Parts: sequence; C-alpha cells; structure tokens
Amino acid sequence: MMRISRRQTLKMGAAALLASGVWPGTLAADDAATNGDFTFIVVNDLHYFDEKCAPFFHRAFKQMKETEGEPEFCLVVGDLTENGRKDQLAAARDLIAELKMPTHVVVGNHDYVQASDRANYEALFPKTINYSFEHRGWQFIGLDTTQGVQGSNTTIQKPTFDWLTDNLPKLDKKKSTIVFTHFPLGWLLPSVPQNANEFLDQFKEFDLKAVYSGHFHSTTVRTRGDTILTTNRCCSFHHGNHDGTKEKGYFVCRVKDGAITREFVEVKPV
Repeated sequence: MMRISRRQTLKMGAAALLASGVWPGTLAADDAATNGDFTFIVVNDLHYFDEKCAPFFHRAFKQMKETEGEPEFCLVVGDLTENGRKDQLAAARDLIAELKMPTHVVVGNHDYVQASDRANYEALFPKTINYSFEHRGWQFIGLDTTQGVQGSNTTIQKPTFDWLTDNLPKLDKKKSTIVFTHFPLGWLLPSVPQNANEFLDQFKEFDLKAVYSGHFHSTTVRTRGDTILTTNRCCSFHHGNHDGTKEKGYFVCRVKDGAITREFVEVKPV
C-alpha cells in the first residue's frame, strides 16, 4: 500500500484515496497511532551550585538531545539548584535551554532561599507551581509537593489541594495521565509527605499511568493500583545518590501503543 501524508489527503477525495489503495478510515487510524507514540526525558535533582557544575550539564544535556527517538520534551522534577539563589536559578535556566526542546519544571525544596521564600524561582520559572499540559493525547500534571525548605516530615500544602479541586474537574478522566512532582509518593520511602495518600486519592477516577518524582536520590518503583510511582538517581555534579550508587543520569521514557516504558541512562563520564 502506498503511503500518503495527511496533507495529501486534504487534496484528495475518497475515490482518489481508494484508487490509491488507501481506505480513509484506515488512514485515520494509522495517523492516530503515529501521533500517540513519543519519547520524553525525566530528570531530577540537578542541584546547580556554581560554574564548576556547568561542564557536567553541557555534557548531560547534549547527551539527552541525542537520544534515539528524538525526545519531544523534558520534565525536570525539582531541586534545579542548591540554594534557590537568583544566580543559580538563572544559570540552571540557561543550561536547560541547551536542550532546545520544551521543558516543564516543578519546584523542589532546594529551590527556596529560606522558609517559604521561592520568589527567585517564581520569577525565573513563572507559572510552574501547579499546572497541566497535553501532549499527543496524554495529560501531564506538574504539582508542588514542597513545604518550604523542609526535606522531611512534610505535608503537601493547601494551595496544591485547592488547585486540584479547581482544575481536575476540567481534565479528562479517561485520558492517560502522568503526574510529575518533587517529593516521592510511594509507600515506605524516605521523605514521603504525610498526606501523600490523600494527595493520590485525588486521582482515583483518573487513568493515572505514572508518577515521576525526585528528592530521594535513588531508583525506586512502587505501585498503587495500576499506577507506577518512581524516583530516580540524581543528575547532579556534586551531589551523590542516597542509595550509594555512583551513576548520575535520567530516565528516557517511551510511549508506544498506549503503554509507557522507562530506561535509566547514565551521563557518560568524561
């Protein structure tokens, strides 16, 4: 069967398509399957500190760009910086721009200057506290699970629950959905917010495929019903992994035929 692009079909009637060996309904189905398959990156805990970190990130982002399958966007799940200083956040923003692909970030506890002060983050990464976007028929929801600079014994704060109350009814519960947020949400993991279960209950009627988190620098996998909840090793120049592993890297995630897979990729040493 000859291959005909969607643009070409706009110029051809059904009779012409049939003469070409293409049934219009079949073509639509093929296009839908193609549009639904994509690759994306998930990276966490960059902890940018100073210019000594830059060579590592130049290498890491170059490697991400060259991923097989041409990733279409990147999720950065918190702790972009070490101290939330304006110069650190500006440097992280400029380095992330080297990816030359859409990038969606969420705030981490290290992106605060102190207590509840995240003004620098909100100035340099505006409208990235609680938000959603769609990509090829999938829903992605970026959420704030921080409580200031606290790293443990935290609770997810009321503004995030308020956002969920106001916005989840506007989303399609039947669409494949992914949540990305900084704090881990799986059971029996360090630093899980005390109200993590209440938070996850907000999605019980959704087709929630996966939750990607950072904070705990380790590869962990938990399940909650049909949902996979994961954390990953950090992608930081000067921070280590909490599980003692040496590799720094990121996830390459691939969506194909409605299913999602992930693969840890190490940033190649110098």
